[in-house]
Formats: sequence, structure tokens, C-alpha cells
Amino acid sequence: MNGAKLDKGDPSEMDEVARWRRHLHERPELLYETHETAAFVAERLAEFGCDRVETGIGRTGVVGVIEGRLGTGRGIALRADMDALPIEEETGLPHASRIKGRMHACGHDGHMAMLLGAAKQLTRSRDFAGTLALVFQPAEEGGAGAKAMIDDGLFDRFPAEEVYGMHNLPNMAVGRFGTCPGPIMAATDEFSVAIDGKGGHAAIPQLVADPILAGSALVQALQQIVSRNADPLDSLVVSVTQFHSGFTRNVIPEDAVVSGTVRSLREEMRVLAERRIREIAMAITQAHGTKANVDYRRHYPVTRNDPDRARFCVEIASAVAGAENVEDNVRPLMGGEDFAFMLERRPGAFAFIGNGDSQSLHHPRYEFDDRAIPFGVSYWTHLVHRALAA
Repeated sequence: MNGAKLDKGDPSEMDEVARWRRHLHERPELLYETHETAAFVAERLAEFGCDRVETGIGRTGVVGVIEGRLGTGRGIALRADMDALPIEEETGLPHASRIKGRMHACGHDGHMAMLLGAAKQLTRSRDFAGTLALVFQPAEEGGAGAKAMIDDGLFDRFPAEEVYGMHNLPNMAVGRFGTCPGPIMAATDEFSVAIDGKGGHAAIPQLVADPILAGSALVQALQQIVSRNADPLDSLVVSVTQFHSGFTRNVIPEDAVVSGTVRSLREEMRVLAERRIREIAMAITQAHGTKANVDYRRHYPVTRNDPDRARFCVEIASAVAGAENVEDNVRPLMGGEDFAFMLERRPGAFAFIGNGDSQSLHHPRYEFDDRAIPFGVSYWTHLVHRALAA
């Protein structure tokens, strides 16, 4: 972290933020069932002196509002996600999950704690002009909680001209940040191909239409979408992740189901993948004397940063950590992020904060690195002071 400009603030306050983080880590909740988590967040925001604290937005979302003391002005929103994952924790840490089969394996405990730490500082100083909305969102992990909060009137009830998000990134050093203009995380789609065949005795294959054979050919053919249909300079992932068929060794089954995921950074690639999956499924299954029913579902859109706001985030991160510790054109990730729904409604940017040499996200031995907390808190407070300068 050579040349870092971080103001670490009061060490006791950062220790307090780490305690919040570990408290939340011990009590993970899934999707929209973030009742205890939301209550903890709302209680802290009220204690800090937020002007408004509202709960139940998008089912279990929480929003705290802070009015600056330097006059009226525009509004911005900062977002942290709250939900955990259905993973059995294997860290063995003193503050490991107390709930079997659940853990904060994506660092949302750290995201909440850092935003709470910033909220405490900002309510105390209020050295800005305008309105700040602190958005704590449920169900990022597949539940589209951001969309649920928007549909529940998030940006109508809490007007914000810009919106910002942040996520920790393993294998980026603590004290480093990264963002980029345009796409930073992928659109996430899901597909399922149900294959109807004709089952029968495994010893008399000439009398059946084998859905397993058709499904196997389909799995192989789908891999050619990326290698032979997509531009090699474009980013596209087509992964088959499930193949279900059969129930015993001497029977060829009636049906099979092949399922998977598609990730893309451009709408053209998204359209191409869906079209080719449908075409290939129909052609392959027909060639094997079977039939296909394709279910293709669009999930999260591309997380697309506004270029001007991305540059602004680079300036903020550079003020916090030093320009040498900020990647201004970080490589996009092919994972999905439902903050994308917020960026479709308001200009803004999503940034990564380093989590050091940790296990990957969604790993049973992943752990958020508390050394990142001062950087995250400082990033949020600097961003508010600059975005809502008098």
C-alpha cells in the first residue's frame, strides 16, 4: 500500500465496525428472510441519528436517510447487500456461523458493516449538502432483491440522482480498489432443456428413443456456441451444470433434463446464446428421434457502470488509497450482481475493494478480511463528501 492516503480514523471505531461484522457473520440469513439482520441494521441507523429509518422495503430491505447540514441539494444512494448463502461454513473461526448450512460466504457481512461505519461518521458530521440514502438490500444471491426494492418504490420514496455499490474481491490486495467504465459484471441467464424420448429395456435399444444419448450429444454441441458462434473477442460463457435422467441400470428412461447458465457482457451475445441454445436443442433432439422443450430465463442484467461515475469512483478510491492502488480499468467478472437493476434506473458505478489472499467467494472457507474495513468506510465517506459537496 505504498503511497496510501487512508485516514484510518479512530481505531476503536474500526474495531466496533469489525464487531458488527462478526456479529452479523454469526447470524446469516438467506434471501428475503433477513429479519434479524434487517433489525440489527435498523437499530444501528436509529442509534446513529438518521433522519429517517424505514424497513420492509422490498419485503425486508432497510433504508436510512441522512440530511446534510450544509444545505439542501441533490440526493445519492449507497447500497449494501444483506443475505448469506446456503453453505456449511468450514473456517473454524470463533465467530463462525451459528446456523447449520448457512454462512456469509460472499462478504455481505463486511459490506453491511462498512456502510454502517460510514453511516455513523456521516450522521455525526453531516458535512455535505443534500440527502443521502443508505440502502440495505435483501436477496442479492439469486432473489433479485434490488428489483424488489425498486418495485416497492425505492427511488420514488427516497429520491436519488445517482447510486453506488461496492463488493469485496478475493485475490485483490487489501487496500486496493478496482472499477471500470461500462460492463463490470455479467448478465446471468438460466436454461433448461426437457428431452422427451421413448423408454424401454436397456437390452433392446432399437425399440427406444434414448433421451440420455440425445442429452449427451446436446451437452457437447452447446459447448460449440462459444467456440464457433461467438466472436472470440467477446465475453460469453455457456455452462451445462445439471443432467438428470434415469432411475435404474437396466432401463432406458423416458426423459432427461439438461440445465445450465449463460453469462454475457453484451446484449448481442445474450441474444445469440439464447437463439443458438434453442436451435441446437431442437436439431439435436430431432436427429435422435426425441423432442425438446426449451425454457430460457433471463435473470440479472449486465452490471453497467456509467463512465463518468466510474471515473469519479476512481478519484475517490485514489484519494483514499493512493492512485497506485486503484485499477481504473479492472477486468469485468462473469459473475452476476443484481445491483445491475439499480444501475438501469439511475446512473452510478460499482467498485471492487480488495479482500487479500482469501478463498474465493461462495467457498466454505471464505472469510471477509477485517483489514479492509477502514478502506471501505473511508471510501464511502469520501464519496458522499465529494458527490454532495456544498
